[in-house]
Amino acid sequence: MHHLSFSDELKARFGTKVYKLSLTSGCTCPNRDGTLGTGGCTFCSAGGSGEFAAPFTPIADQIRAAKKRVDPKFPKSIPPADRRYLAYFQSYTNTYGDPERLGALWEAAAAPGDIVGLSVGTRPDCLPPPILNALSAVNRTKPVWVELGLQTIHPRTARAIHRGYDLPVFERAYRDLTDRGIAVVVHVILGLPGESRDDMLATVRYLAHLAPALAGIKLQLLHILKGTALAEQYAADPFPLFSLDDYCALVVDCLKLLPEQTAIHRLTGDGPKRLLIAPMWSADKRRVMNTLRAAIARA
Repeated sequence: MHHLSFSDELKARFGTKVYKLSLTSGCTCPNRDGTLGTGGCTFCSAGGSGEFAAPFTPIADQIRAAKKRVDPKFPKSIPPADRRYLAYFQSYTNTYGDPERLGALWEAAAAPGDIVGLSVGTRPDCLPPPILNALSAVNRTKPVWVELGLQTIHPRTARAIHRGYDLPVFERAYRDLTDRGIAVVVHVILGLPGESRDDMLATVRYLAHLAPALAGIKLQLLHILKGTALAEQYAADPFPLFSLDDYCALVVDCLKLLPEQTAIHRLTGDGPKRLLIAPMWSADKRRVMNTLRAAIARA
């Protein structure tokens, strides 16, 4: 297995380390504002899965604040003038809103010379033609990655987590984006209630056979977070959760299924410690990543 991490892919493409700037678009989600539902997906906390993003303020101010957060991570050998960033809209549904406003926001975020591209997290059912056109406009000058929250291919799980759309909607969004030359990253959650190991591998196997090949994938360990419907479900009827070793073994098997050109954007994910109910081993990020890397190296 020789998959590049997304960090390595960016470094190879731009010749230097690139850090994400977590930005906020001011969007909500159709699964929160009453269009599809009001509680969001059952696993989603009030932060919309972007617990580390900034509040919505003018984009230049957001960029400045985000740089202050990430700049200490740069090696001292990279002077400020040579630092490069990716504008990253993660929390909630960042294509759910007025296309003119969002298009202008994305253009402004991608415009600075030290920002190499744009990454936008969204739902497959929130990509109407005007939004696709706005993303394409940015993609003509800077590369754009669109992250689609799929989580699972299985209809019964999708219903159970209140995802709010069916698999053909994802397939249409994937086709619409890739037809325009926009890179697609898909988010999968491993450990959803009621899913077997084979069910999870079936989701990854499906993604491995997409054409054109998937640009990137995020494998996310299911976190039970305070304040979510999933937390209530877990308290009332605890369902099995992964041990660290079993999770690492599953990730290795997922990676074996994926084509080498699919970049790995995430192997586990961060649940904010103040909200995390389970699995508690996931809070020790260093131990988790070391165990994952060792398991991958042995494979």
